[in-house]
Amino acid sequence: MTFRAHRAAGAVVVAAVLCVGCASLSESPLTSWMTWIPAPSFAWLTGGSRKPGPLPQLEAKVTPRIAWQQSIGSAAPGIAPAVTSSAIYAAASDGTLMRLDVATGRVVWKVSANKPLSAGPGAGETVVAVGTAKGEVLAFDTNGKPLWTAYVSSEVIAPPRVSGAIVIVFSGDGRIYGLAAADGKTAWVDQRINPPLTVRNAAGGVVSRGGLLVGTPGGRLLAVDAQTGTVAWEGAVATPRGATELERIADVTSLPYVDEKEVCAAAYQGRVACFELVRGTLIWSRDVSSLAGITADAQRLYVVDDKGVVQAFDRSNGASVWKQDVLAKRRIGGPQLVGDDLGVVDVEGYLHVLSRADGAYVGRLATDGSLATAQPIALGGGLLWQSEKGTVFSVVAR
Repeated sequence: MTFRAHRAAGAVVVAAVLCVGCASLSESPLTSWMTWIPAPSFAWLTGGSRKPGPLPQLEAKVTPRIAWQQSIGSAAPGIAPAVTSSAIYAAASDGTLMRLDVATGRVVWKVSANKPLSAGPGAGETVVAVGTAKGEVLAFDTNGKPLWTAYVSSEVIAPPRVSGAIVIVFSGDGRIYGLAAADGKTAWVDQRINPPLTVRNAAGGVVSRGGLLVGTPGGRLLAVDAQTGTVAWEGAVATPRGATELERIADVTSLPYVDEKEVCAAAYQGRVACFELVRGTLIWSRDVSSLAGITADAQRLYVVDDKGVVQAFDRSNGASVWKQDVLAKRRIGGPQLVGDDLGVVDVEGYLHVLSRADGAYVGRLATDGSLATAQPIALGGGLLWQSEKGTVFSVVAR
């Protein structure tokens, strides 16, 4: 079943979404809205406003600035920069793929995939991969030369990840593929049954120490051996509850946070939970619903909840440290560390800076007026992200 986002068909669409056993939201144009607003809403079908609230008052104590910016082309969720030890790779929906200099943003090379892209790039030291809505995975070497094309079962919805000799690909039907980086042949497939309704996950997963950490529909967090596809452990971030399938959506839709000892994840209509990295033992959890994402430092974990409130929790026990709701109506994305503070990008492209100590609102920077395609990446004490209008920004804060 395909949903059509026409206002005249609003009642039909809402009824279809609510019905048990209908197509997954991951197969529908509605799902990009589900991912990128503070909570699922169908107000846009019936004339409700998506305009954000006014900018909050600010007494600036921090001055963010753009270190460099590079135009590449318009992009959507699923397309986000990839950073390696020596380069930044970025893509656009029209098929453009670039390698950028980390320090200056200068274009090292620019090629075309010769077809529209739905996801990417993912990059390692020898291969760069992007994906299409037709399930094609296109690989290039680090000089932009085409290497191979492979096929997965449905649309590639999140940036591929590269771990050693494996390119990990996330398809819209819930499968995760491990493809050989040398030739694109399938090394393994993780396949599981999705709930009847899911929130589109354009984030994908995180590779760390030879493993893949990835959240799933239904609120599970998986630790997978990237070379073999073996699931080392899985933990429950959320448990679906409710009388209807809509109420029972409990998906992990953002990237987990991973360090040397722990991995933490957040689920919509679920919890924020931290697990021991090797064994998957639950350390602590709190009832917080999030679509946008999390990040952490040595002392605290930070989450943007589904109401747009930024919250900080003690890393050792999950105790609440502070909450900041001044940006609740700005439709902010996932948080990221920037210098000694915390940054979030809103729907109009403003970077907002909060103090990590107490959540105070301390800085702001305007960019190109469009939201980030994904949670910003921490880079050299600053932030890196790509806007939907097609600009890659490297920002620092003092």
